[in-house]
Amino acid sequence: MIVAEAVGRTLAALGVDTVFGVAGSGNFHVTNALVDSGARFVAARHESGATTMADAYARMSGKVGLVSVHQGPGLTNALTGLTEAAKSGTPLVVLAGEATDKRSNFHIDQDALAAAVGAVSMRVDDAGSAAETTAKAYATATCDRRAVLLNLPLEVQRADSAPAEDEPLALPARNDGTPTRVWPDGGAEALAWMLMRSEKPVFIAGRGARHARHELEELADLVGALLATSTAAKGLFRGSPWNLDVSGDFSSPLTAQLIRGADIVVAWGCSLSALTTRHGALIGPGAEVVQIDLDVESIAINRRVSLGLVGDTPDAATTVAGALRPRGSRPSNPVLRGYRTRALADRIAAEGAWRSVPYEDESGNGRIDPRTLTIALDDLLPDERIVAVDSGKFTRYPATFLDVPDESGFCFAQGFQSIGLGLAVAVGAALARPDRLPIAALGDGGALMGIAELETVVRLGLPMAIVVYDDEAYGAEIHPIAGHHMDTAAFPPVDLASIARGYGCAAVTVTAVSDLDGVVTWLNSPRDRPLLVHAKIIHNRGSWWLRDAAV
Repeated sequence: MIVAEAVGRTLAALGVDTVFGVAGSGNFHVTNALVDSGARFVAARHESGATTMADAYARMSGKVGLVSVHQGPGLTNALTGLTEAAKSGTPLVVLAGEATDKRSNFHIDQDALAAAVGAVSMRVDDAGSAAETTAKAYATATCDRRAVLLNLPLEVQRADSAPAEDEPLALPARNDGTPTRVWPDGGAEALAWMLMRSEKPVFIAGRGARHARHELEELADLVGALLATSTAAKGLFRGSPWNLDVSGDFSSPLTAQLIRGADIVVAWGCSLSALTTRHGALIGPGAEVVQIDLDVESIAINRRVSLGLVGDTPDAATTVAGALRPRGSRPSNPVLRGYRTRALADRIAAEGAWRSVPYEDESGNGRIDPRTLTIALDDLLPDERIVAVDSGKFTRYPATFLDVPDESGFCFAQGFQSIGLGLAVAVGAALARPDRLPIAALGDGGALMGIAELETVVRLGLPMAIVVYDDEAYGAEIHPIAGHHMDTAAFPPVDLASIARGYGCAAVTVTAVSDLDGVVTWLNSPRDRPLLVHAKIIHNRGSWWLRDAAV
């Protein structure tokens, strides 16, 4: 057995069941070893797509994402996806061949590339430690929530590997069921005291709290807190009468008003980024801010906090709740207290959702209002869905008007805010949750940038609905630069429906709600091929959320 085979077998033994990538001479053997050991190989058309698929797969499956790429250009092609994963704290391992001979056309400083984008770089230096180094890379991704580049020098890959150990490989568990300690000592009691004297508490749950709905709702019931999420955790509190949905640039007017009125904001597994706080404007000037996170370096990274606690969200919430109750008592039934009143519950039910906010439908002249389009799609598409959204001017519409069933229904890979990743995100999310209808929401710029993966969607037989919001421009750029030469970011019409049919998709062009009959036809069909909805949306003005989000 050569080293490349040992690396692949080690990862499979550690539990890797899916690997994304583009095969080349430098990663061929390690990829085949994974497949021979039972892993599924998902071939992408571009390394950036492969890495983004693995990122989304990790986000929605709870597993480590794995990517296999060629040395040199295979890795440079993967960099945007790797950057997104690194910025988002996605547990990801990238296997990359490495040309160490400086005379090789493929030689680059791969360590420097990884460091530049915030990833951890490791290397299999010799045959004797190949399995150990591979396990260490996997453990770093798993336990530290890091994106890891595992370099596989070509000459080392071909060497004979040391005999396999009889003992099975073991990794430190991130959470073995034993409650983690909340640090610093006394911090949970301090937060309990702050909540006890609060009159208008709001909880904001982030991606790091997606596994803690029960614990957060129990604590919120004790103190009368309203419940919101970051965009990445959208859907977490769906069904709760105190659910404000998303905090930040996508907040409804009522949600923004209530968060701004809070006297304490507690962020659970949430970094309080500019997107989540509208660059801080969503948090009132007199509000106390508390942040709880597993990673001490994430606390106060985006804004000053009154109190920072290190701990896993469910354990921290349970500890704080315990400090609020008499010793040995059972959880109390929810009562109206804190920010909660019957009148407010009625307002949240009536006004909390964006589709409850009145607007003037601007459809006409061969264009459809994106609000009207998205509301209609929300009514048509099945409730059991998983929505992936690309970046751009259009992002607000699917993020606010497409409902999702729970926290596993929305995949928002926007840590780097790159356009063109959305279709690949949808592929990874779809493979992680094959029980749900995958929906990809893209702008025309991002759709054309990542269109190579449309072949991947067709080849995999994914029953995906791909909605392209087409304003014939890079809309996020056009409106901020009004008064300048806008033809640098505007384009002539493109028949995206015809292009999609060429790839093997069903397709429909939409300029009015009546054109959505084609979507109904597809939904009632076997869905043996994906559907592309080419929506020609109005483009006479920019999105308000981009004006708020401008940096």
